[in-house]
Amino acid sequence: MSFFSGLVSALPGAVAQGLIWGLMAIGVFITFKVLDLADLTVDGTMATGGAVCIVMMTHGANVWVALLCAFIAGMLAGLVTGILHTCMGIPAILAGILTQLALFSINLRIMDKKANVAINPDNYKLLVSLRNVKKIVVQNPIFVAAVFTIVVIALLYWFFGTALGCSIRATGANPNMSRAQGINVDFVKVLGLMLSNGLVALASALYCQYQGFADVNAGRGAIVIGLAAVIIGEVLFSRIFRNFAARLLGVSLGAVVYYLVIQVVLNLGLNTNDLKLISAFVVAIFLAVPYWKGKYFRGAAKSAAKTDAKEAK
Repeated sequence: MSFFSGLVSALPGAVAQGLIWGLMAIGVFITFKVLDLADLTVDGTMATGGAVCIVMMTHGANVWVALLCAFIAGMLAGLVTGILHTCMGIPAILAGILTQLALFSINLRIMDKKANVAINPDNYKLLVSLRNVKKIVVQNPIFVAAVFTIVVIALLYWFFGTALGCSIRATGANPNMSRAQGINVDFVKVLGLMLSNGLVALASALYCQYQGFADVNAGRGAIVIGLAAVIIGEVLFSRIFRNFAARLLGVSLGAVVYYLVIQVVLNLGLNTNDLKLISAFVVAIFLAVPYWKGKYFRGAAKSAAKTDAKEAK
């Protein structure tokens, strides 16, 4: 009985975190699925956005201005990765690692050489706060994160329907054909990386407000959660959500499912020190599901079809 009561008590927090990280996962989706690039910049950007937002707010900036600056900081990080990849010929995954490595020092400078910077909800007007997660108010993080998710998905759906957005999608599908059609592939890749990391930094800014502090190590392992949300969304909702906007929604819901699974596992009494191990295990399982479906279930379906065909003869 204590297991279920503890789980129910923890559900609002898990859903709120899932929705916030879902915004980050949408950014990962843009590079991983749309552009077909493996970008590891997000592990650094996930700390940069929060650092910029919290430091600016503690110095008197409006929360909306701080969010905008966090988004721009993330875009600049994506710009660096894009330049390393397109102008210097460095593979995307290595370019992301280099930018991520540089961002650690930059994040420390942003935070005035402190490992973390706290922000008190009593002294600052935050958009989201952990203390409101179980209250039925407009400031509830679940409601705020849901609104942000809807707005971001709507804007991305509009953008990727424009000529520029379609060129990004075309480049991810077939860069050689896109180049033959006159698309500036390098520019499109840089733009996609900027947009992706801008969304990651925006999610970071919201998450740091939610937990009440920015930490220089906040982004460590963020790419794992982002990829987990993308894969879970694809596995669970691919047959239901086929529209582009619906796929983005599926990614966001995938992040929520991920945090719900983690919360269930933790409520079973496992050591919190094993959280990274548990996360890796959960991600590995969901990554394996598409492979198992293709190898065993589709194979069994084909065998059954052949058998039926032989019997019909």
